[in-house]
Amino acid sequence: MAGRERMASMDAAWLQMEEPANLMMITAVLWFDGAVDLERLRAVVRERLVERYPRFRQRVVPGPLGAPHWEDAPDFELEEHLSTLRVPESAGRAGLEALVGDWLGVPLERSRPLWHFHLVRGAPGGDVLLARLHHCIADGIALARVLLSLTDPVDAGADVAPEAGAEAGAARTAVPGSLEARDEDSGEVTPSEPERRPGAPGWLRFARGARSALRKGAEMVREPILAGDLVREGAKGAAALGKLLVLPPDPRSPLRGPLGPRKVAAWSEPIELERVKAVGRTLGGTVNDVLLTAVTGALRRYLATRDAPLEDVHALVPVNLRPMDVPVPRELGNRFGVVFLRLPVHLAEPRRRLREVAKRMEHLKRSPEAVVTSGVLELLGRTPAALERAVVDVMGTKASLVATNVPGPRQPVSLAGSRLKGLTFWVPQAGHVGLGVSLFSYSGQVTVGVASDASRVPDPGALVAAFQEELDALATLAP
Repeated sequence: MAGRERMASMDAAWLQMEEPANLMMITAVLWFDGAVDLERLRAVVRERLVERYPRFRQRVVPGPLGAPHWEDAPDFELEEHLSTLRVPESAGRAGLEALVGDWLGVPLERSRPLWHFHLVRGAPGGDVLLARLHHCIADGIALARVLLSLTDPVDAGADVAPEAGAEAGAARTAVPGSLEARDEDSGEVTPSEPERRPGAPGWLRFARGARSALRKGAEMVREPILAGDLVREGAKGAAALGKLLVLPPDPRSPLRGPLGPRKVAAWSEPIELERVKAVGRTLGGTVNDVLLTAVTGALRRYLATRDAPLEDVHALVPVNLRPMDVPVPRELGNRFGVVFLRLPVHLAEPRRRLREVAKRMEHLKRSPEAVVTSGVLELLGRTPAALERAVVDVMGTKASLVATNVPGPRQPVSLAGSRLKGLTFWVPQAGHVGLGVSLFSYSGQVTVGVASDASRVPDPGALVAAFQEELDALATLAP
């Protein structure tokens, strides 16, 4: 049918993974200083999002042989995708977190474009924007950049015309580099993407393309957590694939098990990034090493309260494979892989834990796993849904959580004239993984967010509190 476009195989993989108890949805929570003008917000969303990116006005339809396609929604109405909610002021922060958790378990309407923004009134301190977007539209890094392209610098936010801000805002605020790159004052990342070659399996094509790119001296893309060259030669790619297939399942723990429909969420107060940097400078380690060490310690504390074995667990860490020095393409899509980071939960002493995290991170920076898993996801999108779910379920047994780190603007920004105070962000936990931990940096601060299945981690606030306690413990070692 004219006007239909076949969905890319990796995007289709995320569409097919969705289950009632495990929605493939990316969720962001943005909170503001005071009220947000709804009409102004509507104008910005229309001009910078809907009119700029076709996916936000397209719906998913089955094509020949059932393959999913994109087509323009014939009855698209912005009002159906931008609505208001209210929480009683007396509910406070806990009420807002409960509302966000409730919406984490609500699927997006399949007959419409797969996204929805909720402007939440009544939250303490100011309005909140809850954004829910399906993973088949794009990966988390791309969608973070898209959301940030709606913003303007605070000193010019009210004066920037939407037509100019759509391009200029993206350039100013779209994820400029990694926390690690900032920590080392290395400036912005200027990567080149691997070449794709037809006629080869996805993972092998990526590996061969990486080899070609390295011959030309190109710098491979750096991901917000794992900065560094991510791919080597095709032979190493094949070895990495074999390693992934034989990786044993994670140990039994309260973090893993059957999922239910109810989801819960919590996030921290913003933490000064300079405090994290000071710990890294004194104890030895990057900002990311320190943050992941605190995450590891928080898991150890949580498992101890549940009388669970204090054994190492794996975190699935998304790795960006898209150039960060060019605008996000209008067709969006998924361009990322994942690596399995083994968190040293068994280590009781924080300093030793930090050294081990840094060591394991350094190893993964030189691993081709991210590109290999990207190719695997691409191939899965071409397989029957039942087979894809079986493979994803097997891979999901090898990890206990998803950990993401998305860097935001270094300077304050505004959206529709309202100053953004903070943001937290979660990607879906595929493969029956029921816990997601996110780290988002913005304007010299970092926020940790926890989203979980209520049957696995019913009190995500306990993990947030444990993270802050672990950061305090590290800080006492680095006076």
